[in-house]
Parts: sequence; structure tokens; C-alpha cells
Amino acid sequence: MALDNPLAIYKLLPKSNCQRCGVPTCLAFSAAVIKGDKFLKDCPHLDSRKISQFEGKIIRQTSPEERSKQVLEPLKKELRTVNFSASAERLGAALSHNKLTVKCLGKDFTVDAKGNVKSDCHINLSVIVPLLNYIIYSAGNEPSGKWVPFRELSSETIWDSFFLQRFEKPLKELTDAHPDLIEDMIHIFQGRPVKTTFEADISLVLHPLPKVPLLICYSKPAEDLESQFNVFFDETAGTNLGVDSIYRLCVGLLGMFQKITERHLRSS
Repeated sequence: MALDNPLAIYKLLPKSNCQRCGVPTCLAFSAAVIKGDKFLKDCPHLDSRKISQFEGKIIRQTSPEERSKQVLEPLKKELRTVNFSASAERLGAALSHNKLTVKCLGKDFTVDAKGNVKSDCHINLSVIVPLLNYIIYSAGNEPSGKWVPFRELSSETIWDSFFLQRFEKPLKELTDAHPDLIEDMIHIFQGRPVKTTFEADISLVLHPLPKVPLLICYSKPAEDLESQFNVFFDETAGTNLGVDSIYRLCVGLLGMFQKITERHLRSS
């Protein structure tokens, strides 16, 4: 298995934050390894066997074109083993001329058997990688309607920390600064308001992928109380898309929201 993100490297480390590698924490060291600034041998706690086993599997950050090829080529190879005709129902997708059309972030993305992706909106790795993973690996389980926080989708607690810092908190800050963003979520990404048992001024369901719904609950600030912002997933989400791809897709979603906000600011 290729190691293409800091968390994959982090799992190999002692998590002692000893700083003997020259950086403050093991997580910072992981990021430096992916960037090519550090190597596994720079960690004094890793034995030579583990270094030789994993060093060759690391996909370091290079140019966007090279990184795209490194990440996508293995996925495209696996995609060739997928029977599109038999998979359309499993994925909640439409099939035409042996191409699957999947609703992703409210937009149609069409994928052929070679892994070529077409859409009317901007296509980037944060969308393509989760989309292809969804087509290849999704169990096709129907959402149960039971909402759980991101941390319950994985036993790897570090993922929850990344999700909070890279998606949930920045999206809360963006929503606080631009309350109209909620309306954009509804219109642009085909979100729909729902009633839930959670206390919130607004509860909104988005479908990043057909069988991976996401629930956003937002309460506006009032008097001395700050706003509350929480994100939940259907309990089946982890069976229909890997946690790493859910994280990657949400970060891509955040980027789209930020671009929408920037456009509104420029036009106002």
C-alpha cells in the first residue's frame, strides 16, 4: 500500500515527540517526510527493517501533475476490474454506454472504465480520488438515518484531530463570518434542511456522494454564547467510503465553499 499522506507515515512512528529528528513532533516529521524534507532513517526509533520495508512505498509531494499520476494510476488500474453494469445500483449511479454518472457534491461526474472523469465543474484530486475509491470499494449500504460524529467512523483518533482542524473549525469560522453560506449550500450543492433531534437553528443534509450523506448543524451566536457548528455522518459512511477519502472529500468541499465566498466578496 502506498503511503501518500502524513497520517500514513505517522502510524509507523513511536509518537514520542522526542525531537531528535530535528522537528517538534512526530506529526510534523510525518509531514516533512511526505514533502521530501525528511526521510524515515532520520527517526532514531525506527529499525532498519521497517525503514527498508516502507521507504520505497512513500509517495512524496512533487508537482501537481506528478502527484496526480502517482495517486491516480493505481486507482485507475483497480477500476478496470469493476463491472460497471453490476455496480450502478450499488453506487446509486446512472449507467450509460458503460460509463457511470455519479452525483458528487451536487454535480454530475461521469467516469469511464479507464478512470477518465468528466464534469461541468472544476475537477481536482480532492474530488477524483474519493470518487474513484467510492466506485471501487463502496459496499453500497443504504444510509440508516443514524447520525454519528466523524470520530466514530474510525478508531484512528488522529483522523478526528485532522478533521476538526482542517474542515470543521474552518467551516464554522467561514459560516460565522458569512451566514449566507448556508443558503449557498442549499442551492449550489442541492442540500436540504431537515428536522433532527440535535439542538440547532439550522440542520442541513448534503450528499458529497450518493450513499455518503453529511449533516451540518449550526446554531447562531446569541448574547454571550458563541455559535455552535457540528458535522455528522450516517453510521454507514465508513462502509461506503474509507475514512481517509471522507476526510479528503470534506477538505475539497471546504475549498469550494471558500471559493464561493471569495467570489461573493469580489462581486459585492
